[in-house]
Amino acid sequence: MKKLLGALCATLALASAHAAVDVAGVKFDDQTRMADQSLQLNGAGLRTKFVFKVYAMGLYLPAKAKGAQAVLASDGPRRIDIVTLRDLTAEQFADALTEGLQKNLTAAEQQALKADSEAFRANLLALKEAKEGTRIQIDFTPGSGTRLIVNGTPRGEAVGDIAFANALLRVWIGEAPAQGDLKSALIGE
Repeated sequence: MKKLLGALCATLALASAHAAVDVAGVKFDDQTRMADQSLQLNGAGLRTKFVFKVYAMGLYLPAKAKGAQAVLASDGPRRIDIVTLRDLTAEQFADALTEGLQKNLTAAEQQALKADSEAFRANLLALKEAKEGTRIQIDFTPGSGTRLIVNGTPRGEAVGDIAFANALLRVWIGEAPAQGDLKSALIGE
């Protein structure tokens, strides 16, 4: 009986080590691998617009960070993991990102990142649509840039450096985030 109880406890401990966070039915694992490195789920939340669920989102970093400044100071690989909860056009998604960049960047920052922003927008627009359940990952790898991955398939070339990766992240965790409670969830507040 003691052996059975011990085995059960070990199984439960192992299961909780890989536990997932559930956001509107979308599971985000506590860890993922990217660029041969383990990343930790920093936070996950739900993006809504009016009363509609738009997407569930998780943010992965090399180590957990609390607060927007700490997240942006993380210069290692990172992943923004989004699962759509309704059908979206690529244009809707690209326009929302563009609007978020405009709200969170100065005119000088926007100008400095213009080529990267346009290249990333072109990668998004090439998708045409994101049906409900589409997994969109925005991966930043130091030395390689930011890459769009849709349902496990890389789309377009990697874009920019850490400045562009931080600009994209500021859409969700900047001074004028897409949604306040989503920002809080992503940055561990």
